[in-house]
Amino acid sequence: MHPTLTFETAYMKTAPKGPEATVPNLTGMENMQNKTAFYLDEDDEIYEAYGKLTNSYPYRDYTCYTRECGIHPVKTAVLENEFLRAVFLPEFGGRLWRLTDLKAGRELLYTNDVIRPSNLALRDAWFSGGVEWNIGLIGHTPLTMEPLFTARLKNDSGMPVLRMYEYERVRRMVYQMDFWLDEGGAFLNCRMRVVNHNPDVTPMYWWSNMAVPEYEGGRVIVPAESAYSSGGGSVYKVPVPVVDGIDISYYQNIPGQVDYFFNIPEEVPRYIANVAPDGYGLLQYSTRRLRGRKLFTWGNNSASARWQEYLTEEAGRYVEIQAGLGKTQYGCIPMAPHTAWEWLERYGAVTLSGRSDSFEEERGRLTAMVRDEAGETLEKTLKDSHGWAMKPGEVIYRGSGYADLENACRVRRGEEPLSPHLDFSSEDERQTPWRIFLETGHFPSVDPADMPADCMADDFWYEMLKKQAGEQLQTGRLFQSTIHPDWHLLYHLALNHMIRGENREAELCFCESIRQNENAWSRYGLASLLCLEGREYERAVSGMEMGLMERAGDLSYVKEGFRVLARCGGYDALIRVYEQLPENVAAESRVVLEYIMALYQTGRYKEAYELLTADGGLVVADLREGENSIVCLWRDLRRALHMPEEEVPHVFDFNAEGRHS
Repeated sequence: MHPTLTFETAYMKTAPKGPEATVPNLTGMENMQNKTAFYLDEDDEIYEAYGKLTNSYPYRDYTCYTRECGIHPVKTAVLENEFLRAVFLPEFGGRLWRLTDLKAGRELLYTNDVIRPSNLALRDAWFSGGVEWNIGLIGHTPLTMEPLFTARLKNDSGMPVLRMYEYERVRRMVYQMDFWLDEGGAFLNCRMRVVNHNPDVTPMYWWSNMAVPEYEGGRVIVPAESAYSSGGGSVYKVPVPVVDGIDISYYQNIPGQVDYFFNIPEEVPRYIANVAPDGYGLLQYSTRRLRGRKLFTWGNNSASARWQEYLTEEAGRYVEIQAGLGKTQYGCIPMAPHTAWEWLERYGAVTLSGRSDSFEEERGRLTAMVRDEAGETLEKTLKDSHGWAMKPGEVIYRGSGYADLENACRVRRGEEPLSPHLDFSSEDERQTPWRIFLETGHFPSVDPADMPADCMADDFWYEMLKKQAGEQLQTGRLFQSTIHPDWHLLYHLALNHMIRGENREAELCFCESIRQNENAWSRYGLASLLCLEGREYERAVSGMEMGLMERAGDLSYVKEGFRVLARCGGYDALIRVYEQLPENVAAESRVVLEYIMALYQTGRYKEAYELLTADGGLVVADLREGENSIVCLWRDLRRALHMPEEEVPHVFDFNAEGRHS
């Protein structure tokens, strides 16, 4: 059968992600990498904490989803031959959603029965299942819920190729993914390319995250004798497969949530497999550049079961096996300027006959199989495919307009465009104010009642904003030119100062923005800045309350504003605002949780406990991975009310961390 590529519309059970937040998350995200101690050997070279970030600016989060699912149309791209059927979701970061072994009639990946956003990604919204392609920033990619450019072309053998690509805005990098099936081939080919067009060394991150079924008695096989793991706020090296008396290759033995980053020797093939007791499962292998492999499990305890229930309806449990450019996810790796990195991944079925309990035997057999299957031929396939990979394709679906805008800036600077073989033209209108700015030299103003322009962060725009603002820092006065910058320009200039750590300048700009025209946006920015600096909490709370009263019907603003109030101890203000919110905003689960916490902090324990436990217990739609706030609140309230100690109710139990060191 000659492979085919089709574009279809499927109807899936989804909870819509909702609009982007109206303000960026300025108070930061929690990343383990930002607060971890490392106890490693001097030759481990894992670039610990390199490229860490405290927020995902200039992206704005997705915070307005619910847990309510309905049947909605979803665009798909389908590659198929006589052996495999691969279904991709171009609207959701290009996720490889299903990989079906047509000969065996079995699924190789864990496919969720719902697409239900939950707060696990850099921009909040994420969902479990399939293979997620993560670029740029440590964690789940900022593009995991975004539509990608999607195109089709043919390779030199005449096979149809599915191409998906985009521009990542923090690292300012283009990435390109080309997928195809060979005629008579039983493995999906995934040709990846990332390009650093910047003049500087740039932190680079890539991990392919494969959700796979948690087989009863299932095992992960990987060519490693040691791994990096973490616990108690530190990273250390452990032997594998036996860690603290537990054979972690049988993942159901693992008691709690944990990562194992396998330390694969240079001389062995790069692969990882998830196999059932009958020897059947998914094998992923790659060229040598994709060196890292990882096992993630939620573990096997009450809280891990709660997480698995929370993320699905009836699809059951999963684990993740992953493959990345670095040895671990504790840091990025440096990528030289004006450099492209390419690698080839393959995904398909493997069957190991004559199973053994010996991890060493299983590993040896699979290593030999992969070496026989790939050897140096995979590297040659990668090299030979470079020519057609640099040819344009026919665009089927369009992505964002940020690369197109960046290309316009590059033309202005006399630079070469980003990846000329990729068509970045887009109907995305979020960049319109910045295009006007580029063309006219004047940043357009808007009504303060309306949402500001989308955020931008690179040095080119920063310098343009400063130039128009006529910014002068002499004699302690900010604005001395004849130009009178309006609130909108000053708001964006303040954000750019703040993200660069220029907090004094940011504060002056936020204040001047408010003076020029009272606006909730700079109120939020100023309050966030004061909150992060740990000073003038009363001023921060007062300004944030004013902004919230103006934007009371804006759910995303309320959620960000409540976070600021809580961090500043503004619980009385939070209660006052909450009691004046529109009903639909006041009923949102995170908003309710913040209100309950404020009630607790102000001594209204009985009201808080009744709200928390009503209707079987509050279920928060955007509960963050690693967030124990509900458990802690439940316990604190019971102590305050002098109630007897009890086991944490299952509905609140999300503390799935490992029970071993």
